[in-house]
Amino acid sequence: MRKYRNTIFYVVLIGTLLAVMYWVIHLGTQLQAPELTGGEKTSKGAWQDFTSTLLHSFKHPLAILLAQIVTIIIAARIMGWICIKIKQPVVIGEMLAGIILGPSLLGLYFPEFSHTLFPIESLSNLQFLSQIGLILFMFIIGMELDLNVLRNKAHDAVVISHASIVIPFTLGITLAYFLYLFHPPANVEFLSYSLFIGISMSITAFPVLARIIQERGLQKSKLGAMAITCAAADDITAWCILAVVIAIVKAGDFASALYTIAMAVAYVLIMIKIVRPFLMRVGEVKGSKEALSKPVVAIFFIVLLFSAYATEVIGIHALFGAFMAGAIMPEGSRFRTAFIEKIEDVSTLLLLPLFFVYTGLRTQIGLLNDPQLWMITVVIILVAVIGKFAGSTLAARFVGQSWKDSLSIGALMNTRGLMELIVLNIGYDLGVLSAELFSMMVVMALITTFMTGPSLDLINFLYRPKKNSLQEDLQNKAKFKILLSFAKSNTGISLLYLANALTLKSKKNAEITALHIEPSNELHHYEVETQELDSFREIKQVAQELEQPIQTVFKISGDIDSEIVQTSNEREQDLLLLGVSESIYEGSLLGRFLDFTSRIVNPEKLFHTVTNAESPFTTFDRNQQINAKVNAMVGILIDKNFVKARRVIVPIVLKNDEFLCEMIQRLIQHSDAQIIVWDLNQVLRQKESFKEKLRQLEQLVPNHLTITEKELDHETWQEQDLMLISLPSWNKIVNKKVHWLQSTPSTLLMADRKP
Repeated sequence: MRKYRNTIFYVVLIGTLLAVMYWVIHLGTQLQAPELTGGEKTSKGAWQDFTSTLLHSFKHPLAILLAQIVTIIIAARIMGWICIKIKQPVVIGEMLAGIILGPSLLGLYFPEFSHTLFPIESLSNLQFLSQIGLILFMFIIGMELDLNVLRNKAHDAVVISHASIVIPFTLGITLAYFLYLFHPPANVEFLSYSLFIGISMSITAFPVLARIIQERGLQKSKLGAMAITCAAADDITAWCILAVVIAIVKAGDFASALYTIAMAVAYVLIMIKIVRPFLMRVGEVKGSKEALSKPVVAIFFIVLLFSAYATEVIGIHALFGAFMAGAIMPEGSRFRTAFIEKIEDVSTLLLLPLFFVYTGLRTQIGLLNDPQLWMITVVIILVAVIGKFAGSTLAARFVGQSWKDSLSIGALMNTRGLMELIVLNIGYDLGVLSAELFSMMVVMALITTFMTGPSLDLINFLYRPKKNSLQEDLQNKAKFKILLSFAKSNTGISLLYLANALTLKSKKNAEITALHIEPSNELHHYEVETQELDSFREIKQVAQELEQPIQTVFKISGDIDSEIVQTSNEREQDLLLLGVSESIYEGSLLGRFLDFTSRIVNPEKLFHTVTNAESPFTTFDRNQQINAKVNAMVGILIDKNFVKARRVIVPIVLKNDEFLCEMIQRLIQHSDAQIIVWDLNQVLRQKESFKEKLRQLEQLVPNHLTITEKELDHETWQEQDLMLISLPSWNKIVNKKVHWLQSTPSTLLMADRKP
């Protein structure tokens, strides 16, 4: 009886209370007015009442906003993934997603759906949310600026960056004269008009430029440091000029704007001389990630919001205040990283795509329905490229940069991206830019950002280094080269132990390279050096203990799998070793269903599913994709604390497992390993060449190789350090769910070289 006591108590309690509630409601119903009782209430039927209520809920402003956010994030993810695959910045895809969801495509071909998803009355909500996203983003941009770098490289950087502003600004004002002459905008003074055209030609997208430099591995080079410094100086100068331009536009003339400019100067002095020293002190005391408590974070957010509010009231836009608040934050890289982590994901993944779509909803490519308008668009693009690219290149060459670096700096400074869209939206909101000119400028921003990557590729091709000598090529080919690709340090250490076991007795004839790739959207340019040191610290310590020379390669990429493949193929590796990726979706029906639904918002998974006719309830395995594209042998380590390969078991399941003989020989030769070749399906009886290779090995090292067809007992499994098996054989035994899988030690899954 005691066993069911809690259940009985629960049922009695709930039942009694439900009865009391029903009785009270019944008594209360009798107290209500007569007109509320009986059949006087009109009803169209239960189903119709339900559908009308559901339709009303669909049209609720909050429901519409949430549907818009979901649609925007999915579109941005898909277009961003496409751009990564064609070696373009993610921001290009997000900009294109905005245009696709706007009247230029969705509104043109699916007007009813577009009106339902983006009704005009809902755009104000989208605008306010996107502005909050921009404020947080500009705050991050301000924090990403390393003012110490500006001080150290100020001379050359200021010359290049200011030339890259003044030259396109001058060309922009000249272009504005002809545009104003032939297509004068209504109710807009030429001063305001020309200044906004000039500043829109002069802007450089600092965050996009920084990401491109990271992904191309230029952050340590003289070129990368100079480009980052120039872009930072460009950003500070351009935003100061933009603040002056906004003040002039709002005031109407320069004389009236002097009051606004004077207030802006006073604001800047207060931020630098009063607020910044206080924040620096807070950063010194509470600079670590652990010390960033909620009250401390609240202080910085108050500074951000007050700064944005002050500049909006002064009349130079809230975004300048957000940028300024970020720039005066404490300079410690660890502090900035810790603080940015708290706001970056919400800003860049959730709120910022709303700005791209809001811009896309305002961009009407259909307005450019005249050849003359497209000619003007081409002229705008040419002026933008000539001013920014040529101006930066010539200035860089003048201060002593090589032609290759000068052209590269010009190509990078010509990147406009998101920063251009911010300027254009400000101009559009102020009424300076017409809908047609706004659309032309958006097209220019897309093209100038898109051309950065191809321009750098062309410059690198024209100035490509000389090939290695024949002797160097022969020396490289004589070495057995292993590439270890790892995400976590413990995985990298296990892979190093494995590589050491394969090369222990011929280290001079081996070359081991440790590769670590950081996602480009998770690392800021000022923390790259620290992250590189942290990534390799432990693996270098183990390599020193093993007396194993290793090379390290640190890369940043938006497409990690492609980067691994490219690195392995370019370096002509003999063996690529990977750690297996654990899936968070394994182990439950709900997990497998979530894996299926995650493909919808993960284009990589969706593409792999479609192209490989994969079941939607099969775990996505990225390592198999890498294997399909790499020229070397590929090994995937399922690590169970692997250290040495003294005892190794090699199950033979398929005839194509013959290529494993090379690995068996290496393990015996370099680690004196005791190998058990377990012929599960009597494959050696069917394939004579395979049997002959093993027989020769057995004769050479009779005490190191055992061939058996018998089932292995539990004790034998317990003695093993490693299981070596081909990837196709592994897939086959996993599908069969053989009982001995639970007993396996660390397992190396091998895939042969591509034929």
